[in-house]
Parts: sequence; structure tokens; C-alpha cells
Amino acid sequence: MSEKQLIRISKFLSVAFTPFNAPLWAFIGMFLFSYLKLLPWNYKLFILCMVWVFTVFIPRMSINVFRVINKWTHWQLSHREHRHMPYVLTLVSYSICLAVMTSMNVPAFIRGVIIASLVAQVICVVVNYWWKISTHMVGMGGMLGVLVSMSYLFYFNPAISVCMLLLLSGLVGTARIILRQHTPAQLFAGYAIGFFCSMYFVLASWL
Repeated sequence: MSEKQLIRISKFLSVAFTPFNAPLWAFIGMFLFSYLKLLPWNYKLFILCMVWVFTVFIPRMSINVFRVINKWTHWQLSHREHRHMPYVLTLVSYSICLAVMTSMNVPAFIRGVIIASLVAQVICVVVNYWWKISTHMVGMGGMLGVLVSMSYLFYFNPAISVCMLLLLSGLVGTARIILRQHTPAQLFAGYAIGFFCSMYFVLASWL
């Protein structure tokens, strides 16, 4: 495989599994591979649409507007010193999502996924003052944490799904290194933050 092909595949993986999409992928996995698939389709679609609006659409739009106003390229926006405002805009949107879910009495363990995402983002904001951390791997670790915690809550065997997600996480992490966005330490740190935040807050919200 040529270097250009590797870079093209790495860019595709980075876009497909951008941290914006992580909560949405987590909910899709919950609704397809756990006992939550028994929920009515209209309810699942409503939750997915809400999550997409507040964790994908609004953050992406607001960050793009911010980037255009400052006349930055996507590469410049990825610099550690430029990442604070995108984090803040994302946190605001996630907070609104959580408030809307709470007002609609969405089950606590579902809100736990958004809470975990919020806390992980706050940790990233703090860490970002000194060190650039991989938010892509925060998202991948978060998805694994949601899967493992849901398997504990609903008593299903996640072995195959865990193996597939670990493989996918490795591919995304490798893509970030190929694109020279992160070091291995930044990848592992992000993965650990996402995983433990999801495990703790999803289980805590249930208990």
C-alpha cells in the first residue's frame, strides 16, 4: 500500500470517527446490540436525532463559524493553543442536550452517556493547557466504556463487540499517528479518559 493510500484511509477514519460522532455511535450501538433494541423505533429515532443535533450538528457549525471568523485553516485549528474555544462551544452544546434530556425525563443511564462525554471534555480542556490530548481516542474509549457498562447493566456478553471495537480503536489511533496529529502517549491517555469516564458515569447514573 502506498503512502498516499495510507494517508487517504487515515483521513477517512479520522472523519468517520471524529470525537463529535462518538456519542452518536455509542447510542447507535446501544440501540442495536443491547436489550435497548426492544425500545420503540420512534423513541430511538427521536433520541438519535436529539443527540445528532446537539453533539454533531451544532458543535460542528459553531466551530466552523469560529474558524472562519478567525481565518484559520483546519490544520491551524488543530494546534493545542487554538483548541480551547472549540472545547467551550462543544461543552455548551452538550450541556444544552443534557438539560433537554433531563426536562424530558430521559432514563438516567442514557443521560449518563452525555454526562460522561461532558466530563471527559472538561478533563480535555484542563489537560489541553499543558498537553495536546487525542479527543478521537477519548471518543473511542468512551464507546468501549459504554459497551462494557451496558453489558454489566443488561447482562449480555460483549466479547465479540469488544474485540471489534478494540480493533477499530487501534485503526483510528494508527490513523492519527500516520497523520502526525498525536504521539502514542496522547492516544493512550485519551483512550483511558474516555473509557473510565463512560464506565463510571453510566454505572453511577443507573445506581
